Amino acid sequence: MTRGAAWTFPIAMDDLSASYPAHGASDSFAALRGITLRVNPGEVLGVLGESGSGKSTLARVLSGSGGSAGSTDVRPEIIGGEATVLGLRLRGISRRKLARLTLEVGMLAQDAGQTLPATLNVGELVAEPVLERDARYQPAALSALVATMVDAVRLPLTVLTKYPYELSSGQRQRVALARSLVLGPALLIADEPLAGVDVTVRDAVVDLIGELQRERAFAAVVIRLRPRRAPTGGRPDRRDAPGCSRRPRHDRRGLCRPVASLRRRPGGGTHQGRTP
Repeated sequence: MTRGAAWTFPIAMDDLSASYPAHGASDSFAALRGITLRVNPGEVLGVLGESGSGKSTLARVLSGSGGSAGSTDVRPEIIGGEATVLGLRLRGISRRKLARLTLEVGMLAQDAGQTLPATLNVGELVAEPVLERDARYQPAALSALVATMVDAVRLPLTVLTKYPYELSSGQRQRVALARSLVLGPALLIADEPLAGVDVTVRDAVVDLIGELQRERAFAAVVIRLRPRRAPTGGRPDRRDAPGCSRRPRHDRRGLCRPVASLRRRPGGGTHQGRTP
């Protein structure tokens, strides 16, 4: 279901700053400042950040879940710099263009596997993003699409009638991944994709994301918590994110190229980062 588009970089950000507006008793809060990065077509970028460094805010901005003009939710707003995703300028994006963006960007949110709606079975969960956009989608075609996605994330078709509480943490995360990819996105944003996943199956989940990325040729940003041993000052950290390969960028077995880094700014709640 991937749509064609004319763009050079799936993601291009230049000195981007974003904040949450004041709401209720809460003052406005600067969540990101001075973010510059590029992601090439078919490339996977790993992003490291400390807890509270704005990682999830970055994911929300890139995926389009940061809101649009007229939105009533308290969501991050771009207040400086530029960000373009799949050829769409995010600052001041219209509702129509936002709908197009969210169609072409898959979002694997933090703890996605742990927050699946408990009242839907796996087949319904994977079909839901399609039906939200086209309630009259042809049933036979939808069933085939759902079965293809469940098979793609290496789950047996017998899980289609199971509910989230009947699945392991690794299986739930695979279902969440299938949901994020069912529309055939050109870009995947994965915000801490191993959060809530049992440590014994984390490598399998990482390998699966890498396999699907190579098979489907989408670009991706994989956001991870910075390990405690990583440096916090000076130049951005060029270590690979946990679960991302240290192999050369041209080696198709690797998942991520060297990471960008988000870090706390001294004396405030803003954050900055830059790709190598």
